[in-house]
Amino acid sequence: MEITSPRTAEQPGPTKTDEKGCCEVAPGANTVEQEEDEETSYLPTIISLVLLLAGIALDYFKVDWFTGYIRLAVYSFAYLLVGGKVLLHAARNIAKGSIFNEFLLMGIATLGAFYIGEYAEGVAVMLFYVIGEHFQEAAVARSRKSIKALIDNRPDIVDLVQQNQIKSINPQQVKVGDIIQVKPGEKVALDGNLLTERSSFNTAALTGESKPDTKSKGEKVLAGMINLDQVIQLQVTSTYENSALSKILQLVEQASSRKAKTQQFITRFAKVYTPVVVFLAIALTLLPYFFVTDYVFNDWLYRALIFLVISCPCALVVSIPLGYFGGIGAASKNGILFKGSNYLDLMTKVDTVVMDKTGTLTEGVFQVQEVQVNGLDKAEFLALTAALESKSTHPVALAVVAHAGESYRQKLVTNVEEISGHGLKGNVDDKTLLVGNGKLLKKFQVAYPAEIDSIVESIVLVAINNQYAGYITIADKIKEDAQAAVARLHQLGIKTIVMLSGDKDSIVQKVATSLQIDQAFGGLLPEDKVTHVEALKKQGKTVAFVGDGINDAPVIALADVGLAMGGLGSDAAIETADVVIQNDQPSKIATAINLGKKTNQIVWQNIGLAFGVKALVLGLGAFGVASMWEAVFADVGVAFLAILNAIRIQRMKF
Repeated sequence: MEITSPRTAEQPGPTKTDEKGCCEVAPGANTVEQEEDEETSYLPTIISLVLLLAGIALDYFKVDWFTGYIRLAVYSFAYLLVGGKVLLHAARNIAKGSIFNEFLLMGIATLGAFYIGEYAEGVAVMLFYVIGEHFQEAAVARSRKSIKALIDNRPDIVDLVQQNQIKSINPQQVKVGDIIQVKPGEKVALDGNLLTERSSFNTAALTGESKPDTKSKGEKVLAGMINLDQVIQLQVTSTYENSALSKILQLVEQASSRKAKTQQFITRFAKVYTPVVVFLAIALTLLPYFFVTDYVFNDWLYRALIFLVISCPCALVVSIPLGYFGGIGAASKNGILFKGSNYLDLMTKVDTVVMDKTGTLTEGVFQVQEVQVNGLDKAEFLALTAALESKSTHPVALAVVAHAGESYRQKLVTNVEEISGHGLKGNVDDKTLLVGNGKLLKKFQVAYPAEIDSIVESIVLVAINNQYAGYITIADKIKEDAQAAVARLHQLGIKTIVMLSGDKDSIVQKVATSLQIDQAFGGLLPEDKVTHVEALKKQGKTVAFVGDGINDAPVIALADVGLAMGGLGSDAAIETADVVIQNDQPSKIATAINLGKKTNQIVWQNIGLAFGVKALVLGLGAFGVASMWEAVFADVGVAFLAILNAIRIQRMKF
């Protein structure tokens, strides 16, 4: 029952547009209209390819009529079909002051090829560049598949129940407190509490978990879930814009704006690299005039054009952000939301994982085990205690309220004060109650039997009018995959796993021993958790903290990477976290780390491939060994390979 004001992490802004004029992947920028035009956009490319192949065949067989202006017209038409937009982009960027960019490189190289009469090669360079763009679009679409599934899970209409009548309206018009009806097979449009006794839901879109989740009356149902059993009714708890699904979509859309350091480096590199390449190409064309006796302008211009084509940074600028976005897409498919590609990188450096206990490693669903009273009627004791606990959302408080039934509802509760890390103080009817742990009673100098401190289970102590009145023991259950999660983290090379909890130290140590956790500390206040994480960071450790409660928000923000359990977790924890685990499974912590490692490997493979091949062919081109066809492979071919490598992560099992 700890309440601490969270330090909310700064939210990223909208996805940035491409300011440098390169072929950077901007996954968030795709629109419905663009997707509808995808099929028709292939037609010019196909026609250009047919004309190029026909022209090459006519050249090879030396057809008499295929000469002069006819030959130039065929190749020019094939060129404009694919190169027109590229030249237009180059012109627009120059008008905006962005002169040196990939479009300029492609334009100079291909127009230069036409100037020296190498029509087929000029068309081929532009054609394969555009084909590479199509591959990029297809790869981005594949990466976005799981995210699009979330978007598709937002129903356009919802059945509103008013005065025993059903009215179909837009979900954005529904208000908090309204009652909606959902039929079997329909998607839930808004978050709400279940009014029907029981129903099962497909939660795969939100959690990545295919196993149906059965909800009972009063439990929360989230937008995006699919009703499986029967007609149900929900009382809406969040507006359309504030639903869990809308927040997930917002997080994913914002993710591409937070770039990894590798992406930031490539962006800066391209801005310097492109003008250097242009001036080197000019030098390669003109300087040999002063040093070579048999200088032929067209020969050296051809070498410079090859140099320009090879130098295009397309493979790097496309495949690196695509690799990161592929990682974000794969994570979404597995029920993990990264708020930026920079956190994928940070995951690879984590060597210490710190976890909360309740709601993270344990179910967070408590049940009352024993009620002991000191000279009071047990029913009255429970009613008074539950009345005050009803003002808290802590899992322990909810367990007490559930156990008490309806008896507490007639009680008048006033002057409620939640004391962080201790419990609740308030007035119930004409009595002053303290409900919490031993520290709370000691704080108010209320004596209680010493043997109570030796009880292992979670315990709620109660004092009425500054007199000890009794206690309630509560038990929690360890999550099914918690032990496997800890073992998997050790396998991935995590050196230290720490558990921090506000629960009794005896319970914390028992859970830690059961799960084989390296270090565990119990009886902590929220500020104590912050102190522990600060100490770990001072030791040079890269710390990931996993929590779910509002009291975990400060330490989630402090950690190098903050992870929140998004299913049952508080809004404060989810908003502050860098990574959100949608299905509350601790095993997903290892999945997130593994995803970061795999994504990082693919990105660096692409960097090595691009630089290696380009350096080799650049050398060959400068000495006149490589032709324009080798240049096409060094640019577009390597981009193809890099794109194919980047989308591999979508097929990996984690």
